[in-house]
Amino acid sequence: MAGLLQNSDRRRWLQNMGMGFGALAASQLLHAEGAPRNGGVLSSLHHAAKAKRVIFLFQAGAPSQLDLFDYKPLLNERHGTELPDSVRQGQRLTGMSGNQSSLPLVGSPYKFAQHGESGAWLSELMPHTASIADELCIVNSMYTEAINHGPGVTFMQTGSMFPGRPSMGAWLDYGLGTENEDLPAFVVMVSKNKSGQPLVSRLWGSGFLPSQHQAVSFRSGKDPVLYLSNPAGIDADSRRAALDALNSLHQSQLQIGADPYVETRIAQYELAFRMQNSIPEATHFSDEPDSILDEYGKDARDPGTFAANCLLARRLVERGVRFVQLYHQGWDHHGGLTKGLPTQCRDTDQASAALVNDLKRRGLLDDTLVVWGGEFGRTNYCQGKLTANDFGRDHHPRCFTLWMAGGGIRGGTSHGETDEFGYNVVDRGVHIHDLHATLLHLLGIDHERLTFKYQGRQFRLTDVHGKVVKEILA
Repeated sequence: MAGLLQNSDRRRWLQNMGMGFGALAASQLLHAEGAPRNGGVLSSLHHAAKAKRVIFLFQAGAPSQLDLFDYKPLLNERHGTELPDSVRQGQRLTGMSGNQSSLPLVGSPYKFAQHGESGAWLSELMPHTASIADELCIVNSMYTEAINHGPGVTFMQTGSMFPGRPSMGAWLDYGLGTENEDLPAFVVMVSKNKSGQPLVSRLWGSGFLPSQHQAVSFRSGKDPVLYLSNPAGIDADSRRAALDALNSLHQSQLQIGADPYVETRIAQYELAFRMQNSIPEATHFSDEPDSILDEYGKDARDPGTFAANCLLARRLVERGVRFVQLYHQGWDHHGGLTKGLPTQCRDTDQASAALVNDLKRRGLLDDTLVVWGGEFGRTNYCQGKLTANDFGRDHHPRCFTLWMAGGGIRGGTSHGETDEFGYNVVDRGVHIHDLHATLLHLLGIDHERLTFKYQGRQFRLTDVHGKVVKEILA
Protein backbone atom coordinates (compact mmCIF):
# COMPACT_ATOMS: atom_id res chain seq x y z
CA MET A 1 0.00 0.00 0.00
CA ALA A 2 2.83 2.41 0.85
CA GLY A 3 4.40 1.75 -2.53
CA LEU A 4 1.10 2.44 -4.27
CA LEU A 5 0.73 5.72 -2.37
CA GLN A 6 4.26 6.72 -3.27
CA ASN A 7 3.61 5.97 -6.93
CA SER A 8 0.33 7.88 -6.78
CA ASP A 9 2.03 10.87 -5.16
CA ARG A 10 4.79 10.75 -7.75
CA ARG A 11 2.27 10.73 -10.59
CA ARG A 12 0.37 13.65 -9.01
CA TRP A 13 3.59 15.60 -8.55
CA LEU A 14 4.67 15.04 -12.14
CA GLN A 15 1.20 15.96 -13.37
CA ASN A 16 1.14 19.19 -11.38
CA MET A 17 4.63 20.07 -12.51
CA GLY A 18 3.57 19.50 -16.12
CA MET A 19 0.62 21.81 -15.66
CA GLY A 20 2.86 24.35 -14.03
CA PHE A 21 5.29 24.30 -16.90
CA GLY A 22 2.39 24.67 -19.33
CA ALA A 23 1.11 27.68 -17.43
CA LEU A 24 4.62 29.13 -17.27
CA ALA A 25 5.00 28.72 -21.02
CA ALA A 26 1.65 30.42 -21.60
CA SER A 27 2.61 33.24 -19.25
CA GLN A 28 5.87 33.80 -21.09
CA LEU A 29 3.99 33.72 -24.37
CA LEU A 30 1.63 36.38 -23.12
CA HIS A 31 4.07 38.76 -21.50
CA ALA A 32 7.63 38.28 -22.73
CA GLU A 33 8.81 41.08 -25.01
CA GLY A 34 10.49 39.89 -28.20
CA ALA A 35 9.88 36.18 -27.55
CA PRO A 36 8.96 34.24 -30.68
CA ARG A 37 5.40 32.99 -30.90
CA ASN A 38 6.59 29.54 -31.88
CA GLY A 39 10.13 28.29 -32.24
CA GLY A 40 9.10 25.21 -34.22
CA VAL A 41 9.62 21.58 -33.28
CA LEU A 42 13.07 21.40 -34.86
CA SER A 43 15.66 22.38 -32.29
CA SER A 44 18.13 22.89 -35.13
CA LEU A 45 18.20 22.59 -38.89
CA HIS A 46 19.18 19.25 -40.38
CA HIS A 47 21.75 20.97 -42.60
CA ALA A 48 22.72 24.48 -43.65
CA ALA A 49 19.78 26.28 -45.25
CA LYS A 50 20.03 28.24 -48.47
CA ALA A 51 16.55 29.74 -48.14
CA LYS A 52 14.80 31.28 -45.16
CA ARG A 53 11.42 31.91 -46.71
CA VAL A 54 9.19 30.99 -49.67
CA ILE A 55 6.82 32.92 -51.95
CA PHE A 56 4.68 30.54 -54.01
CA LEU A 57 2.88 32.20 -56.92
CA PHE A 58 0.29 29.51 -57.56
CA GLN A 59 -1.50 29.73 -60.91
CA ALA A 60 -4.73 27.86 -60.25
CA GLY A 61 -6.31 26.11 -63.21
CA ALA A 62 -3.11 24.91 -64.90
CA PRO A 63 -1.32 27.26 -67.35
CA SER A 64 -0.58 25.93 -70.82
CA GLN A 65 3.11 25.08 -70.76
CA LEU A 66 3.04 24.56 -74.54
CA ASP A 67 2.06 28.20 -75.12
CA LEU A 68 4.35 29.71 -72.50
CA PHE A 69 7.54 27.72 -71.80
CA ASP A 70 7.85 24.35 -73.54
CA TYR A 71 8.61 25.23 -77.16
CA LYS A 72 7.52 22.49 -79.58
CA PRO A 73 7.89 23.51 -83.25
CA LEU A 74 6.82 20.01 -84.34
CA LEU A 75 3.30 20.75 -83.08
CA ASN A 76 3.10 23.68 -85.47
CA GLU A 77 4.27 21.45 -88.30
CA ARG A 78 1.71 18.76 -87.42
CA HIS A 79 -1.07 21.22 -86.54
CA GLY A 80 -4.49 19.64 -87.16
CA THR A 81 -3.20 16.09 -87.59
CA GLU A 82 -4.16 13.26 -85.24
CA LEU A 83 -2.32 12.59 -81.98
CA PRO A 84 -0.27 9.44 -82.75
CA ASP A 85 -1.11 6.34 -80.72
CA SER A 86 2.64 5.83 -80.26
CA VAL A 87 2.78 9.12 -78.37
CA ARG A 88 -0.36 8.69 -76.29
CA GLN A 89 0.60 5.11 -75.38
CA GLY A 90 -2.90 4.30 -74.21
CA GLN A 91 -2.79 6.77 -71.36
CA ARG A 92 -6.03 7.88 -69.76
CA LEU A 93 -7.80 11.08 -70.80
CA THR A 94 -10.33 13.12 -68.91
CA GLY A 95 -14.04 12.63 -69.47
CA MET A 96 -14.06 16.02 -71.20
CA SER A 97 -12.03 14.89 -74.21
CA GLY A 98 -11.81 11.11 -73.82
CA ASN A 99 -14.92 10.59 -75.94
CA GLN A 100 -13.82 12.79 -78.83
CA SER A 101 -13.71 11.04 -82.15
CA SER A 102 -10.59 13.00 -83.03
CA LEU A 103 -7.68 14.40 -81.03
CA PRO A 104 -6.08 16.92 -83.40
CA LEU A 105 -2.66 18.26 -82.47
CA VAL A 106 -2.55 22.01 -82.03
CA GLY A 107 0.56 24.15 -82.29
CA SER A 108 1.01 27.36 -80.35
CA PRO A 109 -0.05 30.56 -82.15
CA TYR A 110 2.49 32.49 -80.09
CA LYS A 111 6.07 33.21 -81.09
CA PHE A 112 8.88 31.78 -78.98
CA ALA A 113 12.41 33.19 -78.65
CA GLN A 114 15.50 32.49 -76.60
CA HIS A 115 16.38 34.89 -73.80
CA GLY A 116 19.33 35.75 -71.59
CA GLU A 117 22.70 34.12 -71.53
CA SER A 118 20.93 30.87 -70.69
CA GLY A 119 19.05 30.89 -73.98
CA ALA A 120 15.79 29.90 -72.29
CA TRP A 121 12.81 29.58 -74.62
CA LEU A 122 9.84 31.74 -73.61
CA SER A 123 6.65 32.81 -75.32
CA GLU A 124 5.95 36.34 -76.47
CA LEU A 125 3.15 36.35 -73.87
CA MET A 126 5.79 36.51 -71.12
CA PRO A 127 8.07 39.47 -72.01
CA HIS A 128 8.75 40.50 -68.41
CA THR A 129 9.46 36.94 -67.28
CA ALA A 130 11.76 36.64 -70.29
CA SER A 131 13.75 39.62 -68.98
CA ILE A 132 14.67 37.66 -65.84
CA ALA A 133 15.45 34.40 -67.66
CA ASP A 134 18.92 34.20 -66.13
CA GLU A 135 17.45 34.23 -62.62
CA LEU A 136 15.13 31.31 -63.34
CA CYS A 137 15.36 27.57 -63.18
CA ILE A 138 12.64 26.45 -65.60
CA VAL A 139 11.52 22.88 -64.89
CA ASN A 140 9.78 21.52 -67.99
CA SER A 141 9.55 17.98 -66.67
CA MET A 142 7.09 18.28 -63.78
CA TYR A 143 4.49 15.50 -63.56
CA THR A 144 1.70 14.31 -61.29
CA GLU A 145 -0.94 11.58 -61.02
CA ALA A 146 -3.81 14.02 -60.53
CA ILE A 147 -5.94 14.67 -63.62
CA ASN A 148 -8.65 16.94 -62.18
CA HIS A 149 -8.39 20.25 -60.38
CA GLY A 150 -9.56 19.34 -56.88
CA PRO A 151 -7.08 16.48 -56.38
CA GLY A 152 -4.43 18.32 -58.42
CA VAL A 153 -4.40 21.51 -56.39
CA THR A 154 -4.67 19.54 -53.14
CA PHE A 155 -1.68 17.40 -54.19
CA MET A 156 0.49 20.42 -54.96
CA GLN A 157 -0.44 22.15 -51.72
CA THR A 158 -0.38 19.22 -49.29
CA GLY A 159 1.50 16.30 -50.88
CA SER A 160 -1.67 14.20 -51.11
CA MET A 161 -4.66 14.12 -53.43
CA PHE A 162 -6.89 13.38 -50.43
CA PRO A 163 -8.17 16.26 -48.27
CA GLY A 164 -7.09 16.50 -44.65
CA ARG A 165 -3.30 16.72 -44.89
CA PRO A 166 -1.36 19.79 -43.70
CA SER A 167 -0.34 22.31 -46.34
CA MET A 168 3.26 23.20 -47.18
CA GLY A 169 3.15 26.42 -45.20
CA ALA A 170 1.70 24.65 -42.16
CA TRP A 171 4.53 22.09 -42.24
CA LEU A 172 7.09 24.88 -42.35
CA ASP A 173 5.47 26.76 -39.48
CA TYR A 174 5.32 23.52 -37.49
CA GLY A 175 8.98 22.75 -38.14
CA LEU A 176 10.64 26.16 -38.16
CA GLY A 177 8.27 28.52 -36.40
CA THR A 178 8.17 32.25 -37.01
CA GLU A 179 10.76 35.01 -37.37
CA ASN A 180 8.37 37.78 -36.28
CA GLU A 181 6.09 37.44 -33.29
CA ASP A 182 3.82 40.23 -34.53
CA LEU A 183 2.98 38.64 -37.87
CA PRO A 184 1.79 35.16 -38.84
CA ALA A 185 4.41 32.78 -40.21
CA PHE A 186 2.10 31.67 -43.03
CA VAL A 187 -0.02 34.07 -45.13
CA VAL A 188 -2.35 33.36 -48.07
CA MET A 189 -3.76 35.83 -50.60
CA VAL A 190 -6.21 35.11 -53.43
CA SER A 191 -6.46 37.53 -56.36
CA LYS A 192 -9.80 39.32 -56.28
CA ASN A 193 -12.45 39.23 -59.00
CA LYS A 194 -11.15 36.03 -60.58
CA SER A 195 -13.28 33.05 -61.53
CA GLY A 196 -12.44 29.41 -62.08
CA GLN A 197 -12.21 26.27 -60.06
CA PRO A 198 -13.08 27.03 -56.40
CA LEU A 199 -10.32 27.43 -53.83
CA VAL A 200 -11.16 26.18 -50.34
CA SER A 201 -9.50 26.98 -47.04
CA ARG A 202 -8.29 23.41 -46.45
CA LEU A 203 -5.70 24.06 -49.17
CA TRP A 204 -3.87 26.29 -46.70
CA GLY A 205 -5.06 24.55 -43.57
CA SER A 206 -3.10 22.73 -40.88
CA GLY A 207 -4.75 19.33 -41.37
CA PHE A 208 -3.90 17.14 -38.40
CA LEU A 209 -1.21 19.55 -37.16
CA PRO A 210 -2.20 21.96 -34.36
CA SER A 211 -4.49 24.66 -35.72
CA GLN A 212 -2.04 27.47 -34.93
CA HIS A 213 -0.05 26.41 -38.02
CA GLN A 214 -2.81 27.14 -40.56
CA ALA A 215 -2.45 30.21 -42.77
CA VAL A 216 -3.85 33.62 -42.03
CA SER A 217 -5.82 34.68 -45.09
CA PHE A 218 -5.40 38.28 -46.23
CA ARG A 219 -8.03 39.96 -48.39
CA SER A 220 -8.60 43.27 -50.12
CA GLY A 221 -10.60 45.99 -48.43
CA LYS A 222 -10.47 48.04 -45.27
CA ASP A 223 -9.54 45.11 -43.02
CA PRO A 224 -6.93 42.78 -44.62
CA VAL A 225 -7.69 40.22 -41.90
CA LEU A 226 -11.26 39.52 -40.83
CA TYR A 227 -12.29 40.71 -37.34
CA LEU A 228 -8.90 42.34 -36.75
CA SER A 229 -10.32 45.78 -36.00
CA ASN A 230 -11.98 46.47 -32.70
CA PRO A 231 -15.77 46.73 -32.73
CA ALA A 232 -17.27 50.20 -32.55
CA GLY A 233 -16.87 51.65 -29.06
CA ILE A 234 -14.03 49.30 -28.08
CA ASP A 235 -10.55 50.82 -27.80
CA ALA A 236 -7.18 49.09 -27.47
CA ASP A 237 -7.16 49.31 -23.65
CA SER A 238 -10.56 47.67 -23.44
CA ARG A 239 -9.45 44.94 -25.82
CA ARG A 240 -6.32 44.34 -23.74
CA ALA A 241 -8.38 44.13 -20.54
CA ALA A 242 -10.75 41.63 -22.15
CA LEU A 243 -7.85 39.46 -23.29
CA ASP A 244 -6.29 39.57 -19.84
CA ALA A 245 -9.58 38.43 -18.30
CA LEU A 246 -9.90 35.69 -20.88
CA ASN A 247 -6.34 34.62 -20.23
CA SER A 248 -7.12 34.34 -16.53
CA LEU A 249 -9.93 31.91 -17.36
CA HIS A 250 -7.60 29.96 -19.63
CA GLN A 251 -5.01 29.75 -16.86
CA SER A 252 -7.67 28.33 -14.56
CA GLN A 253 -8.45 25.72 -17.19
CA LEU A 254 -4.77 24.84 -17.46
CA GLN A 255 -4.68 24.19 -13.70
CA ILE A 256 -7.29 21.47 -14.21
CA GLY A 257 -5.42 19.77 -17.02
CA ALA A 258 -2.73 20.64 -19.54
CA ASP A 259 -4.57 21.22 -22.80
CA PRO A 260 -2.64 22.09 -25.97
CA TYR A 261 -5.83 23.47 -27.52
CA VAL A 262 -6.15 26.03 -24.72
CA GLU A 263 -2.53 27.09 -25.13
CA THR A 264 -3.00 27.34 -28.88
CA ARG A 265 -6.08 29.49 -28.35
CA ILE A 266 -4.14 31.82 -26.06
CA ALA A 267 -1.40 32.15 -28.64
CA GLN A 268 -3.87 32.93 -31.42
CA TYR A 269 -5.70 35.58 -29.40
CA GLU A 270 -2.43 37.25 -28.50
CA LEU A 271 -1.15 37.16 -32.07
CA ALA A 272 -4.41 38.74 -33.25
CA PHE A 273 -3.95 41.54 -30.70
CA ARG A 274 -0.40 42.22 -31.88
CA MET A 275 -1.48 42.10 -35.53
CA GLN A 276 -3.78 45.06 -34.95
CA ASN A 277 -0.66 47.21 -35.18
CA SER A 278 1.59 45.12 -37.41
CA ILE A 279 -0.88 44.33 -40.23
CA PRO A 280 -1.86 47.92 -41.12
CA GLU A 281 1.82 48.89 -41.22
CA ALA A 282 2.70 45.99 -43.52
CA THR A 283 -0.28 46.29 -45.86
CA HIS A 284 -0.27 50.06 -46.51
CA PHE A 285 1.82 51.09 -49.51
CA SER A 286 2.07 54.76 -48.61
CA ASP A 287 5.83 54.45 -48.09
CA GLU A 288 6.39 52.79 -51.47
CA PRO A 289 7.72 55.17 -54.15
CA ASP A 290 5.89 55.49 -57.44
CA SER A 291 8.81 53.83 -59.20
CA ILE A 292 8.20 50.60 -57.28
CA LEU A 293 4.46 50.66 -57.84
CA ASP A 294 5.02 51.29 -61.54
CA GLU A 295 7.49 48.40 -61.70
CA TYR A 296 4.84 45.96 -60.44
CA GLY A 297 2.29 47.36 -62.89
CA LYS A 298 -0.76 49.60 -62.98
CA ASP A 299 -2.76 47.14 -60.84
CA ALA A 300 -0.30 47.42 -57.95
CA ARG A 301 -2.27 50.39 -56.61
CA ASP A 302 -5.44 48.31 -56.48
CA PRO A 303 -5.48 46.14 -53.30
CA GLY A 304 -6.27 42.47 -53.88
CA THR A 305 -4.98 42.27 -57.45
CA PHE A 306 -2.16 39.87 -58.27
CA ALA A 307 0.23 42.80 -58.73
CA ALA A 308 -0.66 44.32 -55.36
CA ASN A 309 -0.40 40.91 -53.71
CA CYS A 310 3.09 40.39 -55.18
CA LEU A 311 4.24 43.70 -53.71
CA LEU A 312 2.62 42.83 -50.39
CA ALA A 313 4.39 39.45 -50.47
CA ARG A 314 7.72 41.26 -50.69
CA ARG A 315 6.77 43.51 -47.76
CA LEU A 316 5.73 40.49 -45.68
CA VAL A 317 8.88 38.42 -46.23
CA GLU A 318 10.86 41.58 -45.52
CA ARG A 319 9.21 41.58 -42.10
CA GLY A 320 9.86 37.92 -41.33
CA VAL A 321 6.85 36.04 -42.73
CA ARG A 322 8.19 32.61 -43.65
CA PHE A 323 5.70 31.36 -46.28
CA VAL A 324 3.52 33.52 -48.52
CA GLN A 325 1.13 31.77 -50.89
CA LEU A 326 -0.56 33.70 -53.69
CA TYR A 327 -3.40 32.10 -55.65
CA HIS A 328 -4.41 33.43 -59.07
CA GLN A 329 -7.35 31.71 -60.74
CA GLY A 330 -8.45 31.61 -64.37
CA TRP A 331 -5.92 29.40 -66.20
CA ASP A 332 -8.36 26.58 -67.06
CA HIS A 333 -8.59 27.06 -70.82
CA HIS A 334 -10.64 24.15 -72.16
CA GLY A 335 -11.76 26.56 -74.86
CA GLY A 336 -11.17 30.17 -75.81
CA LEU A 337 -7.45 29.89 -75.09
CA THR A 338 -6.48 32.62 -77.54
CA LYS A 339 -8.65 35.07 -75.60
CA GLY A 340 -8.11 33.85 -72.05
CA LEU A 341 -4.39 33.10 -71.96
CA PRO A 342 -3.16 36.58 -72.97
CA THR A 343 -5.37 38.10 -70.28
CA GLN A 344 -3.90 35.84 -67.62
CA CYS A 345 -0.38 36.71 -68.73
CA ARG A 346 -1.11 40.44 -68.62
CA ASP A 347 -2.37 39.97 -65.05
CA THR A 348 0.70 38.10 -63.83
CA ASP A 349 3.78 38.46 -66.03
CA GLN A 350 4.96 41.95 -65.06
CA ALA A 351 4.33 41.59 -61.33
CA SER A 352 6.02 38.16 -61.12
CA ALA A 353 9.18 39.52 -62.75
CA ALA A 354 9.04 42.70 -60.66
CA LEU A 355 8.90 40.63 -57.48
CA VAL A 356 12.08 38.75 -58.42
CA ASN A 357 13.87 41.98 -59.38
CA ASP A 358 12.68 43.78 -56.25
CA LEU A 359 13.84 40.98 -53.96
CA LYS A 360 17.22 40.90 -55.72
CA ARG A 361 17.70 44.66 -55.43
CA ARG A 362 17.01 44.49 -51.67
CA GLY A 363 19.37 41.58 -51.09
CA LEU A 364 16.48 39.24 -50.27
CA LEU A 365 16.49 36.97 -53.31
CA ASP A 366 19.52 34.97 -52.17
CA ASP A 367 17.54 33.52 -49.26
CA THR A 368 13.98 33.85 -50.58
CA LEU A 369 12.70 31.07 -52.84
CA VAL A 370 10.13 32.18 -55.42
CA VAL A 371 8.04 29.46 -57.13
CA TRP A 372 5.63 29.97 -60.07
CA GLY A 373 3.37 27.22 -61.42
CA GLY A 374 0.03 25.40 -61.40
CA GLU A 375 -1.30 21.94 -60.56
CA PHE A 376 -0.70 20.17 -63.89
CA GLY A 377 -0.31 20.94 -67.61
CA ARG A 378 -2.41 21.14 -70.74
CA THR A 379 -2.74 18.71 -73.65
CA ASN A 380 -0.97 19.02 -77.00
CA TYR A 381 -4.26 18.26 -78.74
CA CYS A 382 -7.41 20.34 -78.99
CA GLN A 383 -10.35 19.80 -76.69
CA GLY A 384 -13.52 20.30 -78.68
CA LYS A 385 -13.51 21.71 -82.19
CA LEU A 386 -10.31 23.14 -83.62
CA THR A 387 -11.08 26.31 -85.59
CA ALA A 388 -8.93 28.71 -87.54
CA ASN A 389 -8.93 31.29 -84.75
CA ASP A 390 -9.45 29.42 -81.51
CA PHE A 391 -8.95 26.19 -79.60
CA GLY A 392 -8.79 24.75 -76.10
CA ARG A 393 -6.51 22.36 -74.25
CA ASP A 394 -7.59 19.69 -71.74
CA HIS A 395 -5.89 18.73 -68.45
CA HIS A 396 -2.58 16.91 -68.81
CA PRO A 397 -0.81 15.40 -65.77
CA ARG A 398 2.03 13.76 -67.73
CA CYS A 399 4.11 16.92 -68.01
CA PHE A 400 3.97 20.59 -67.10
CA THR A 401 6.27 23.52 -66.40
CA LEU A 402 7.15 25.35 -63.20
CA TRP A 403 9.87 27.91 -62.55
CA MET A 404 11.84 28.82 -59.46
CA ALA A 405 14.22 31.66 -58.59
CA GLY A 406 16.47 32.65 -55.68
CA GLY A 407 16.84 30.78 -52.40
CA GLY A 408 19.61 28.39 -53.44
CA ILE A 409 18.27 27.62 -56.92
CA ARG A 410 20.66 27.55 -59.88
CA GLY A 411 19.44 30.40 -62.07
CA GLY A 412 19.74 30.49 -65.82
CA THR A 413 18.99 26.80 -66.22
CA SER A 414 16.32 24.60 -67.75
CA HIS A 415 15.76 21.22 -66.17
CA GLY A 416 14.19 18.15 -67.75
CA GLU A 417 12.73 17.58 -71.16
CA THR A 418 9.54 16.37 -72.78
CA ASP A 419 9.23 14.54 -76.10
CA GLU A 420 9.01 16.49 -79.35
CA PHE A 421 5.20 16.37 -79.13
CA GLY A 422 5.18 17.78 -75.58
CA TYR A 423 3.21 14.80 -74.27
CA ASN A 424 5.57 12.71 -72.10
CA VAL A 425 8.61 13.44 -69.95
CA VAL A 426 11.70 11.85 -71.51
CA ASP A 427 14.49 13.25 -69.31
CA ARG A 428 14.90 14.08 -65.59
CA GLY A 429 11.29 14.03 -64.50
CA VAL A 430 10.34 15.91 -61.32
CA HIS A 431 7.35 14.63 -59.37
CA ILE A 432 5.44 16.84 -56.95
CA HIS A 433 6.94 14.84 -54.06
CA ASP A 434 10.40 15.65 -55.46
CA LEU A 435 9.52 19.34 -55.59
CA HIS A 436 8.42 19.28 -51.95
CA ALA A 437 11.55 17.40 -50.89
CA THR A 438 13.68 19.99 -52.68
CA LEU A 439 11.85 22.96 -51.12
CA LEU A 440 12.34 21.54 -47.64
CA HIS A 441 16.00 20.77 -48.40
CA LEU A 442 16.61 24.39 -49.39
CA LEU A 443 15.13 25.47 -46.05
CA GLY A 444 17.53 23.21 -44.14
CA ILE A 445 15.07 20.35 -43.57
CA ASP A 446 15.49 16.66 -44.39
CA HIS A 447 12.03 15.84 -45.73
CA GLU A 448 12.19 12.35 -44.21
CA ARG A 449 12.77 13.73 -40.70
CA LEU A 450 10.04 16.36 -40.38
CA THR A 451 7.20 14.13 -39.26
CA PHE A 452 4.04 14.13 -37.16
CA LYS A 453 2.46 11.07 -35.60
CA TYR A 454 -1.22 10.74 -36.47
CA GLN A 455 -3.54 7.74 -36.35
CA GLY A 456 -0.72 5.41 -35.41
CA ARG A 457 1.92 6.33 -37.96
CA GLN A 458 4.38 9.09 -38.78
CA PHE A 459 3.26 11.41 -41.59
CA ARG A 460 5.34 13.87 -43.58
CA LEU A 461 4.79 16.32 -46.44
CA THR A 462 6.32 13.88 -48.95
CA ASP A 463 4.46 10.85 -47.54
CA VAL A 464 6.80 7.91 -48.30
CA HIS A 465 8.19 9.35 -51.53
CA GLY A 466 10.31 12.19 -52.84
CA LYS A 467 13.93 12.87 -53.67
CA VAL A 468 15.88 16.13 -53.67
CA VAL A 469 16.55 17.38 -57.21
CA LYS A 470 20.20 18.21 -56.66
CA GLU A 471 20.87 19.27 -60.26
CA ILE A 472 18.88 22.48 -59.80
CA LEU A 473 20.63 23.57 -56.61
CA ALA A 474 23.20 26.36 -56.71
